[in-house]
Amino acid sequence: MSKPVAYAQHEPWPRFRSFPSTKPPPSFLAKIVCAFAEREEAISTLTLPKGKESNLVLRAIGPSLQAIGFDLELSKHKRIPRPVFFGEQGGWSLHYEIDSYHPEWRCGLEVEAGRALGGNAVFRDLFQSMVITDVDHLVLAVPLCYRRRSGGKLNRYEDYRKTVSIAEALYGHDRIRMPYGLTVLGY
Repeated sequence: MSKPVAYAQHEPWPRFRSFPSTKPPPSFLAKIVCAFAEREEAISTLTLPKGKESNLVLRAIGPSLQAIGFDLELSKHKRIPRPVFFGEQGGWSLHYEIDSYHPEWRCGLEVEAGRALGGNAVFRDLFQSMVITDVDHLVLAVPLCYRRRSGGKLNRYEDYRKTVSIAEALYGHDRIRMPYGLTVLGY
């Protein structure tokens, strides 16, 4: 079981951490952070009694993302296809789908909710982004705090902190060279 989340009132929201830690965050990140900040009351996992599903979070921030140039589909089952391999006649022979993509910044954005780690969504996003063409930076948005009632007891999960820990291992280890920059954003 995770330790209780103890975020101080004065900590910034949303929180983010960019990797590799040897480089500053990309300049466009401020616009993405603002897109989340504009919708704090609707999506903050620190203040809402129950977190929203990822498609509802994406729908809440979607207009702000589109205003800064992101492509996104706001339906639950439609995501943005991005190529992995090109085959016959230059067509895509394999593609993965992501929540949002900014073609100028070559930036993918994935929004996870619930237990982002328990369902392995974070690992899937990290892996698929390694092989999607034209993704130079990934923004991976995860809950700061996920609460779930089980057996009458309220359990809290720290998906943001755990995802940052995974990113620190991937970007800090000398056995791995990640092909894209990463920002973990906690909402």
